Amino acid sequence: MTTLADILRGIEAGVFPAPDLSVTVVPAPSERYTCVVALTAHIVIAADVDPAWVAERIPAGDLSAPLNPPFLHALEQQTGRRVNAIDAMLLAPALTDDAKRAAAVEGLTELTARDHPRVERAWRYRDEVRAYVDPLGGLVLTGVGLAGRHEVALEIPDNVRGKGHGRRLALAARALIPPDSHLWAQVTPGNAASFRTFLAAGYLPVGSEALLVR
Repeated sequence: MTTLADILRGIEAGVFPAPDLSVTVVPAPSERYTCVVALTAHIVIAADVDPAWVAERIPAGDLSAPLNPPFLHALEQQTGRRVNAIDAMLLAPALTDDAKRAAAVEGLTELTARDHPRVERAWRYRDEVRAYVDPLGGLVLTGVGLAGRHEVALEIPDNVRGKGHGRRLALAARALIPPDSHLWAQVTPGNAASFRTFLAAGYLPVGSEALLVR
């Protein structure tokens, strides 16, 4: 049986589900997450629901319906969860060159305490969280999230915004994961500044997702 992890690992390798206007239903990847993933002309619903239940609520060929409020609300009711966010998904490979990896993380210090609000939040949604701070007060986190993917989050102090600092941290995150892996960023589409930051650091948009959490 195909799983969400299979689909995401395929995307990391450049292999996407067929753009055939269809909806694929796969099991929820874990107790932590249920989700709807929208790709080019293909929807993936990772939830412990009957595919027939999904088909009854999504008109054939309507790929906007799965991320619209009526269906998401029905999915909330069916799974006992709530929509946490609807984000764009961006993807970048890890940096593999040793010199580039070393340069990217220069000046970062690992934050071992877990009482930072952003770190506490990261542990609610991810495993294997690692957090790093830099001399200007920026924070970059990596962790293992949805279906085993490596994920990144950033926090940039107001006084250094607009100076390329976020781009540097987004690039550094690519050096903080294993060289043979990929890194996913979830960005609210309306957050244009964050979107530009990740694009400038080599991340590419691959789709969008709605996460439902308990």
